[in-house]
Amino acid sequence: MAEPAAAKRTEEREAAAVDALFQAALRAGENRAQARAVLATVHDERPLVALLRRAVPLALLEEVAAVPPWCERPRVLARVVLHPRAGAALALRLVSTLHWRDLAEVAATMRVTASVRARAESLLRDGLTEMRLGDRMTLARLATPAVLPLLLESAEPRVVAAALENPRLREEDLVLALRSASVSRALVECAAASPRWRESYAVRLALVLQPRTPLSLALHRISGLVPRDLGRVSGDRSLLPVVRLAALRVLRGDRQ
Repeated sequence: MAEPAAAKRTEEREAAAVDALFQAALRAGENRAQARAVLATVHDERPLVALLRRAVPLALLEEVAAVPPWCERPRVLARVVLHPRAGAALALRLVSTLHWRDLAEVAATMRVTASVRARAESLLRDGLTEMRLGDRMTLARLATPAVLPLLLESAEPRVVAAALENPRLREEDLVLALRSASVSRALVECAAASPRWRESYAVRLALVLQPRTPLSLALHRISGLVPRDLGRVSGDRSLLPVVRLAALRVLRGDRQ
């Protein structure tokens, strides 16, 4: 009982400290010198991050971005970029300093200016090859549609499987990835096994029409195609003869 009570008292003290900072920031208004004086009273990152989630004046945001040590703290700067009052110029100046997880949040936050979101997505794409496997898996689960195609191209099945679980992944984007001439085996096999996508007709057809799909996976899906698409498969000379013949047999059986 003592530990929860102590934790609650600590939370209450921290909340009171943030409230006091917020009131001081409001009193400072758009006076940057006074905003700088408010920041001079802050000695820990946590209350400042909490403060930046509130409707603070623009002057405070600008001072945070300019005054050490806060202008060197990516976690703090992320809250500035995400703040509704941060203009595009300020946010664009800071976005390249953020860590990948904060970039992903910026990219997915619709209230952020479109140009800032696009820059965050560009930085994520550029940094993918330098990311650790676990980080790429995490990013795959929360990435935006602009970043997902690169993650679907991964040769690492765990990254692809995570991307297939991403609620932002659209069927048309997955189908486009499956149609690519350079599609990875990992994407083909993970899409075929995915509980979310294996019942999608468009995905099923894309797998059958993909020459890189393993024979057993392609043949297993042919019987579920409609006559029009069976005819398309049977006439596609980029596919293995056995796949084309199987489609023709199912098509003829449907016609009998």
